[in-house]
Amino acid sequence: MASLQASNFLASSSSPSKQIHAAISVPKLPSIRFSVPKVPTKSLSVELNTRDGFINTIPFQKNVTGNGIPPVQESSSASMATVQLYAILESVIDRVEMHNNVGQQRENWNALLLNSINMITLTAATMAGVTATGSAGVSVLGLKLASTLLFSAATGMLVMMNKIQPSQLVEEQRNATRLFKQLQGQIETLLAIGSPSKEEVKDAMEKVLALDKAYPLPLLGVMLEKFPESLEPAVWWPKTQTQKTNKQKHSNGKVESNGWTEELELEMRQVVEVIKRKDSEDYERLGNKALKMNKVLAASGPLLTGIAALGSAFMGPSNGPWAAIMAAVAGALASAVNTFEHGGQVGMVFEMYRNNAGFFKLVQESIESTLSESDLGERENGELFEMKVALQLGRSLSQLRDLAKKPSYSCIDGSPIDEFASKLF
Repeated sequence: MASLQASNFLASSSSPSKQIHAAISVPKLPSIRFSVPKVPTKSLSVELNTRDGFINTIPFQKNVTGNGIPPVQESSSASMATVQLYAILESVIDRVEMHNNVGQQRENWNALLLNSINMITLTAATMAGVTATGSAGVSVLGLKLASTLLFSAATGMLVMMNKIQPSQLVEEQRNATRLFKQLQGQIETLLAIGSPSKEEVKDAMEKVLALDKAYPLPLLGVMLEKFPESLEPAVWWPKTQTQKTNKQKHSNGKVESNGWTEELELEMRQVVEVIKRKDSEDYERLGNKALKMNKVLAASGPLLTGIAALGSAFMGPSNGPWAAIMAAVAGALASAVNTFEHGGQVGMVFEMYRNNAGFFKLVQESIESTLSESDLGERENGELFEMKVALQLGRSLSQLRDLAKKPSYSCIDGSPIDEFASKLF
């Protein structure tokens, strides 16, 4: 058996032509493709809008060309004006919130300062009254020092409070909030009715800056003068641009273009005359009275507390009870004056008259500037303008026309007609 295996091995190894090739055949696996979802990439405008966690609500419009690729630059000025107007709208909304918050803060100032000063004044006056009684066992020196310090502190606090007039500041912030909300509505209307123009964007920007100047937020440096020489109407609108001086187009003696007629122009001029002679004059008169009253009260409060502080400083057995009586009486009067001035909010009343006078000045200037525009096509539509004026004055169209037909100084049965243009206030 062993010899047979050896012979087979020699026979296989001795034949060079026969070779054994061994190969392992592996079956081919099917190719599998994995689909990886693409991560959407944000455009530059969206990335800038959402940076730092803040989301900007300004819409960016993309102009797509014929091949589907948006251009790099804006091809339409109207779309850029829309973006700018949205930016102004966001600033206006922020200012509404700012003036509202500051107004609430300053209203708290008025209440807290009023209560604190009255408590300090009445406490010092009570101490002076106790000293004036001359009761046995009363420490005159302690009451004297305490009342003097309290009256001195009340004097300083009153000077500061009368200088800034918190109630007047609150009224300023109320009016600023209302006017910024009004501007917000105007901008939203422009965006709703169509694509705005560059002129409308410029006009909105000027209105925002005019309101910032008319109702400043800081107290130092730019605070409005609280005690001017006389009442000056508040101005919160930009200056009216110079109107054109072309001649009007007449047809058969009547102007009939863009809703304007000669009768309507005459009606608007009569309304302006009534506003000048009645509304503006009356509110300026009342505002000057409120200003004079506020000046007297603002000077009387610190003067009375100062007299009370001097009287309490001279209290003692050598001067008798008169110094203590003077301190107690002056302190009580100072508390009454302070309550009437700041509790009655005389500064707020003056600011209300000042803003009302400004409102009538705005209506007057808007009518005059519209009538001075000689190109009827450039004017606002006459019927729409008449309706706006009637709503501003709280009248219907028929009431406004009746007002124009009977000026305030005409007489019926010998008695003058005493009618104001506005029925709102």
